[in-house]
Amino acid sequence: MTGQYTLDQTEHAVAERLAGLPVDRAAMAAVGSLYRAAGAVRNHFERTVLTEYDLTWTGWVVLWVVWVWNDIESRHAASEAGITKSTLTGVVTTLENRGLMQRRTHPTDGRRVILSLTGKASTMMTELFTRLNAREVEVLQGLSAQERETLTTALRKVVLQLEQGPGTAPPPVPPGARPRIS
Repeated sequence: MTGQYTLDQTEHAVAERLAGLPVDRAAMAAVGSLYRAAGAVRNHFERTVLTEYDLTWTGWVVLWVVWVWNDIESRHAASEAGITKSTLTGVVTTLENRGLMQRRTHPTDGRRVILSLTGKASTMMTELFTRLNAREVEVLQGLSAQERETLTTALRKVVLQLEQGPGTAPPPVPPGARPRIS
């Protein structure tokens, strides 16, 4: 159980609350399940892996973004991490104080900041990602390979839909194509 109430208890309470309202319950249930699953996974990873590295989920995501993209402007790192620039500033300060992140001024525009990992952070990320991935496998162990692929494809469609804006449909994934993992 991830919260005070089980999934069944929550779904029952929501069904009672929404009785008679003109809402698309399937859409609500899908988005609600997505939100609840994301929170449960985040909390699980913080408790089982990230705490050993003294990292929050947000700290991990910022490290991940910079690790993937190497040198990256702070504004782009905030966008990729899904956080505000002010939140990023606090996270980067913490990571910098721990010797994991470096900031430097952009070479052509002194108002812009470039982020990069230290050697210590790069080494840590290789180890940490391997451990976190083992937990990802555990989280999905109840799903078949086909269910994992279907889940990944469906979630990618949600992200692409939001990236393209309201009223647009994401491009179809060809049958048998392996979904890209973002």
